[in-house]
Amino acid sequence: MKTRALGRSGLEVSALGLGCMGLSFGLGPATDRQQAIALIRAAVERGVTLFDTAQVYGPFTNEEVVGDALAPFRGRVAIATKFGFDFDDAGKSRGLNSRPEHIRRMTEGSLRRLGVDAIDLYYQHRVDKSVPIEDVAGTIRELIAEGKVKHFGLSEAGAATIRRAHAVQPVTALQSEYSLWWREPEQEILPTLQELGIGFVPFSPLGKGFLTGKIDETTTFDSSDFRNTVPRFKPENRKANQAVVELIGAIAARKGVTPAQLALAWVLAQKPWIVPIPGTTKIHRLEENLGAVDVQLTPADLREIDAAAATIAVQGERYSESSQSMIDR
Repeated sequence: MKTRALGRSGLEVSALGLGCMGLSFGLGPATDRQQAIALIRAAVERGVTLFDTAQVYGPFTNEEVVGDALAPFRGRVAIATKFGFDFDDAGKSRGLNSRPEHIRRMTEGSLRRLGVDAIDLYYQHRVDKSVPIEDVAGTIRELIAEGKVKHFGLSEAGAATIRRAHAVQPVTALQSEYSLWWREPEQEILPTLQELGIGFVPFSPLGKGFLTGKIDETTTFDSSDFRNTVPRFKPENRKANQAVVELIGAIAARKGVTPAQLALAWVLAQKPWIVPIPGTTKIHRLEENLGAVDVQLTPADLREIDAAAATIAVQGERYSESSQSMIDR
C-alpha cells in the first residue's frame, strides 16, 4: 500500500483509508459485529492504516466496533474520530455542542471505547457557531499537551474557520465531501489547505455509492438509510445524474478498471495530500477500492474527465435542509 502525508503535520497514512460509519450507522441496518470486525481487520491486512469513526455513529457503537477490531494493531494504525454532538440520557443525538467542558467529557468516552491512550486524529464533526472556534482549538491544544490527542482536525469547515482554528492549534486534516459529483472544495478549500499545509480527507468519494454504477432511479433503500432524506437521491435526480455515472463508466471501461476505481483514482490524482476514505461492508468491494491506488490517470485522462464533467449539471442538494444548516461556509 502506498502512503501519503497529511499536509505538513507529520502524520503519514495509507493512500486510502476506510470510512467505518456504514458498518453501524446511516446506510441501513448495522453489519453483524463480527463481520464488521473481520472487514476492518481485512483492511489492515491489505495495508490500510487510517480508520475513520465518530461518536455520533450509532451513537457510540461504531467507535466500540472500531476499537475492538483494531485492538491487536495498536501503534500500527491511526484511528480518527469526531466530537461535537450532544446526546440525551438515552444516547440520542440532540444537536451540536462543542463547549470545552463537553469536548473534554466526550473525549474520555472515546478513549475508553476505542481502547487507546490517545486519539490519533480528532475532528470537530461540525462547526458549532455558538462556540468560538478559538475555544475549540484551544481545548484540543490542551488535550494534545496532556497526551490524550495527537492531531486536530475539522470537518465541513469553511476557509475562514480553518484559518482561525489553525492560528490557535495547527490543523492536521480537513474532512469534507469531495468527488466527481461534488467539487465545491476546489473553489476555496483546496487552495486554503495547500497554503496552510493541511491534509484533506474526503468522505463519500464514491458519491455515497452512486458513482459505482450500482444505483439507479429504481433502487430502493432501507428505511434506516439516510439517503432517503438526501435530495440528490430522489428518483428523478438519480435518473438525471446517471450522466455522471455514464461518463465514469465509459472512461473506466477504456482504462480496464471499474467505475469505483476510476472515481477514486480521480480524487487521488487531484493532490498528493488527499487521502479518501471510502466505506464498504464487503471485503470484495474493499479490495476493489484499494485497487484504485494503482490506477494511473494521465494528464490527458484528467483533462478529458474535467471537460466532460463540466458539461453535466448534477441535480439535487447533497444534504437535507436540516443537515445543510450545519455546514460552515
